[in-house]
Amino acid sequence: MRLAAALSGLVLALGGAVAAAPAAHASPQSCFYTVLEQHPQANPEVVERACLTGAAGTEEAIRSCYAQLRREYVPAVIAFEACRRAPQ
Repeated sequence: MRLAAALSGLVLALGGAVAAAPAAHASPQSCFYTVLEQHPQANPEVVERACLTGAAGTEEAIRSCYAQLRREYVPAVIAFEACRRAPQ
């Protein structure tokens, strides 16, 4: 039982949450793919972090998502649209 709990925690820590709860990450994925399809030179790790931040859906989270993408030189229109999609 302890081993299963430890492995579950490790899987979640390593990003396995997508496999465990795919519906919870569907919206950030939309944000992620919006950016990478329209601005492929963006760093995927930065984009993923920004989209996960925006997934909270609060005004502050959307602004933070947008700011992170703009620091990555994602054009404003793409960053705005992607961050707007993150919590949907």
